[in-house]
Amino acid sequence: MPEIKKQRPGTMRLADATQYRLPPAGVVSILHRVSGVIMFVLLPFIIWMFDTSVTSEISFERFAAAFTAGIGFVPGGLVKLAVLGLIWGYLHHFIAGVRHLWMDATHSVSKEQGHQSALFTLASSAVLTLALGAKLFGLY
Repeated sequence: MPEIKKQRPGTMRLADATQYRLPPAGVVSILHRVSGVIMFVLLPFIIWMFDTSVTSEISFERFAAAFTAGIGFVPGGLVKLAVLGLIWGYLHHFIAGVRHLWMDATHSVSKEQGHQSALFTLASSAVLTLALGAKLFGLY
């Protein structure tokens, strides 16, 4: 009997990967990892913000001035953008984590429930980030 060789797909290029359309659950999964990396990378900044804000009244003044005058050569607007990234990272990571806990606890997740909870995760993290970002940038 002759051996039949299967055609294997070639190596995938980045251009090929960008043409795939992920379902919302896949997007949430990738963003969950991205938000975790953002929080990990900015952990020294988080620790500095906490330490500076609670050490003394003078250091709190320096903390508050970081959002307007900046920190060293970094302008205040960029500090606010970094904090906005942290806000989104935390909110998305938290909501996606609760989504996973809920799915693990109920054991009754269908494809439609996974789709709906992924959409809820994406929408709620975006809406809460916009609300807190408006407060951060002084829009209300």
